[in-house]
Amino acid sequence: MRETFGAVVSEEMERDPRVAVVLAAISSGMFRRAAARHPGRVIDLGIREQAMIGVAGGLALTGLRPVVHSYAPFLVERPFEQVKLDLGHQEAGAVLVGIGGSYDASEEGRTHQAPGDVALLDTLPGWTIHVPGHADEVRDALRDALPGDDRVYLRLSGTANRAPMPLTKGLTVVRSGSPRAAGVVVAVGPMLDRTLEATADLDVTVAYTATVRPFDRAGLNTLVAAAGNADVMLVEPYLGGTSAHEVAEALSDRRHRQLGLGVARDLELRAYGTPADHARAHGLDAEGIARSARDFFLA
Repeated sequence: MRETFGAVVSEEMERDPRVAVVLAAISSGMFRRAAARHPGRVIDLGIREQAMIGVAGGLALTGLRPVVHSYAPFLVERPFEQVKLDLGHQEAGAVLVGIGGSYDASEEGRTHQAPGDVALLDTLPGWTIHVPGHADEVRDALRDALPGDDRVYLRLSGTANRAPMPLTKGLTVVRSGSPRAAGVVVAVGPMLDRTLEATADLDVTVAYTATVRPFDRAGLNTLVAAAGNADVMLVEPYLGGTSAHEVAEALSDRRHRQLGLGVARDLELRAYGTPADHARAHGLDAEGIARSARDFFLA
């Protein structure tokens, strides 16, 4: 996903003179050629993440389309005040592209982990948030976002599904349950393959989305109505329960149960391990998802 991001943005810089890249040391080598070809449109501020967002806001106000890039904790959490004020309050648009997901850089420790990034941005109005599950979806999301002037967060991950899904900005049914299905499962981005594996022996409808904000409330309501059961399990690759309020709003017209799987709020791992170790600890591997799904739908 990271390589696709660099290639697509470099290509778009050739086509669109508005596109500019703002960095804070991370991935500077990826844009060295673009910087040589487009002086002044690749700006590396060094390890100054707050300034990175402020510069992006200024570029946007002059009519450019800034693409801001770093690891998620350095892109969203550390400069959050600037994201809130220099972009949001000023109505300045930018495309923020984060790498590292929740714990992709597990060997770097907690400093490079940001399972709360989507939840934090969700406190601000006007953001579109894409969580692609495949490199081809990164390409589609970028080509959709770069011509605009709005605020977009693109959350990249080292984990990917085997095949891409179309960028629909809504829920796409991947597996349909019977008319008497036990409920609906929504898999976000890179969680699709393992969710399909985990629910293979359950009569549930499985839907996919790579665009979590705005959330497809109408689509979820329609799927629940078709399934005949308002039990919903959401599998997200970041903080568990991040989209619980969206499910509640989507199903405010009917009684329902919901289960939000994601990175646990009460578990902070201090043994670095691998991303797979972290997924297992948080119950986000196929076995853990299957266990939670059985307990929820067959209870």
